Amino acid sequence: MSAYVISEVEVRDVAGFEAYRTIAAKAIAQYGGRYLVRGGAASVVEGGPPPKTIIVVEFPTMERLREWYASPEYAEALKVRQTAIDRRLIFVEGVAPV
Repeated sequence: MSAYVISEVEVRDVAGFEAYRTIAAKAIAQYGGRYLVRGGAASVVEGGPPPKTIIVVEFPTMERLREWYASPEYAEALKVRQTAIDRRLIFVEGVAPV
């Protein structure tokens, strides 16, 4: 069953964010992930504060998603992320195929 990473990001350092994106994208692809949403226009229709930059990545399984997050490849991106962005990160399982 597919699993998703939903990230709401606020950029603090543009150059750092670009470095993070480059490293993260390679790691995501290496672990079978693919971007579904990558900072496109977003608007609030109901509730809450205005959205920040939204990113959604699909992985084939939750296990693979967690392997990616704990990987040495993504650890390099996390080092850059600490000063480049603030974010909220959510892991969620998709629905089983019908």
